[in-house]
Amino acid sequence: MTFFEKIVISIILTSAIIIGISTFSLPVWTEEILYFFDIGITVFFILEITIRIKLEHRYINFFKNGWNIFDFAIVIGSLIPFEDSQLFFLGRLLRIIKLLRIVSFMPELSRMIYILYNAIPKMANILIPLFIIFYIYGAVGSILFSDINRELWGDISLSMLTLFRIFTFEDWTDVMYETMAVYTLSWMYYITFIFLTSFVLINMLIGIVVDEFIGSSEDKLNNRLDKIEGMIKDIKNRMRKDQ
Repeated sequence: MTFFEKIVISIILTSAIIIGISTFSLPVWTEEILYFFDIGITVFFILEITIRIKLEHRYINFFKNGWNIFDFAIVIGSLIPFEDSQLFFLGRLLRIIKLLRIVSFMPELSRMIYILYNAIPKMANILIPLFIIFYIYGAVGSILFSDINRELWGDISLSMLTLFRIFTFEDWTDVMYETMAVYTLSWMYYITFIFLTSFVLINMLIGIVVDEFIGSSEDKLNNRLDKIEGMIKDIKNRMRKDQ
């Protein structure tokens, strides 16, 4: 990482801290100071993105990189005066998203995002049956338990939301004991749901991500081995020529 990149990361972190501080109730003079700091940071980002574009032999090459497009969009969005409009929230959101620019300056983080992106198609094979299970159990729960607690099981959408609460283990036993007071064997409903979702399908999702990381590490190792083999061949060829 170059010295300039370290400066950029420091400015990004400073921007994130300023956004966090601005969420508190502050004196007027403090808000004014933070406002000028924010302007200074925005100017810095404009200069930084301009320099990066200028360093390209052809300007269009800058926009061939996805992270460069992301950086450019964030900087341009920061220039729009949202404060006096109904898009004030969007302006605040763009300033928060600046923090994601750190990813573009750290190769390991970029690689991690890339691996997760590649894993998404495989994840769909697990998410679809996960949704089906939620839907089936949501329908069954609404039919069986709607008379017990309509706030939790009144319709299929409420049932699926309740199932998500159970899925995250958020006080799920309270929900179970409430229905068990009427249906003694209703514990089987919850146990089978938790087993199929939290224990089976989620572990399969984790397995997909881990497999992608392992595959990426193997590819990286193979590339390094190929480079080493190429260097060894070059050395051997030079030694033969010298002889």
